[in-house]
Amino acid sequence: MAQIECRNLTLGYENVPVVSDLSFSVEKGNYLCIVGENGAGKSTLMKAILGLHKPISGQITRGDGLEKGSIGYLPQQTDIQKDFPASVGEIVLSGCQGGRGFRPFYTKLQKARARMCMEWLNIGGLSRSCYRNLSGGQQQRVLLARALAASGELLVMDEPFTGLDPLVTQEIYDLIRHINKLHEVTIIMVTHDMEGAIKNADHILHLGDSIFFGSVEEYLETEEGKAFASTEKGGDRR
Repeated sequence: MAQIECRNLTLGYENVPVVSDLSFSVEKGNYLCIVGENGAGKSTLMKAILGLHKPISGQITRGDGLEKGSIGYLPQQTDIQKDFPASVGEIVLSGCQGGRGFRPFYTKLQKARARMCMEWLNIGGLSRSCYRNLSGGQQQRVLLARALAASGELLVMDEPFTGLDPLVTQEIYDLIRHINKLHEVTIIMVTHDMEGAIKNADHILHLGDSIFFGSVEEYLETEEGKAFASTEKGGDRR
């Protein structure tokens, strides 16, 4: 059974749709990038998957043992968050809050998971460092480790490369791909980076005037995909 399945989904606000009749599914281990124009419903869909926004109609079902509260979420980082004074270890461990229940303290298992996630992201040596003193790339690794601490099953990410330089962006892409392949963590990512989506994802969901869901190879055969490939071949992208 799919981890996430959307059937005939219509999303919007005050009964005004921003995306209509959307159907797709995400299997365990998939790497899905959600792309499309501004205002096409990408962020609204992400909120619906996280259980933060109620669809106008249609269904979102979770399978394969996946619960709403067990989805790791990496939102866009704000300027205020960049100046957060907590330690790296504290921030990563806070990803386990959803599984703490009414206990006042984290369990040994949760602490071990937080340490493991930091090792996966190569920031184990920064545990005692102050988050606001880190570089942008290091901060993004910390937030990714925090999302992983919340769930080792599915990560939902909203524009995780905003504000990062090309070298750091590629490093984060490599880490996400490593987590996806080696640790079989399912990835759902909203992004405007078409080049990165094509190179790294195995599935594309395109929202806009037309809706597409399928493999990257299939997407490159669509009008939108061909337009991207033509632009890329012509070297006009920056």
